[in-house]
Amino acid sequence: MATRTAAEKRAEAKAEYEAFLAACPSRRLLDRISDKWVALILAALGSGPDCTGEPRPMRYSELARLLAGVSQKMLTQTLRSLERDGLVTRTATPTVPVTVTYELTDLGLSLHHTMRALKSWAQTHMGEVLAHRAEYDGRSG
Repeated sequence: MATRTAAEKRAEAKAEYEAFLAACPSRRLLDRISDKWVALILAALGSGPDCTGEPRPMRYSELARLLAGVSQKMLTQTLRSLERDGLVTRTATPTVPVTVTYELTDLGLSLHHTMRALKSWAQTHMGEVLAHRAEYDGRSG
């Protein structure tokens, strides 16, 4: 049996992420992408304003109008975190005023398909979920 160095052991552990383990860093990523604003931004950037088209860049103001209820601070923070994670790119064009657009990277596009399906599932089944909630609340109260 070959002896492994500590560095080799760390590299091996890092290569085998397992979200069910408490120390796994993928848990932080799951926490981030499960945020409602992340899901909605990824769905919007990947499908355009009507969420049925092809992925395309969107301006900050366009995203803000599309995402009803998001504050400027929350939208900015969320876009920055998505850019940091490599899911979104930010492009500033030197115009007056400066034009800033956001676009999914290939990594972001791979996650977009899952988020779009989740958004669609929620919209399709919301009536059923509300009915189950009402039934549950009626019998447990």
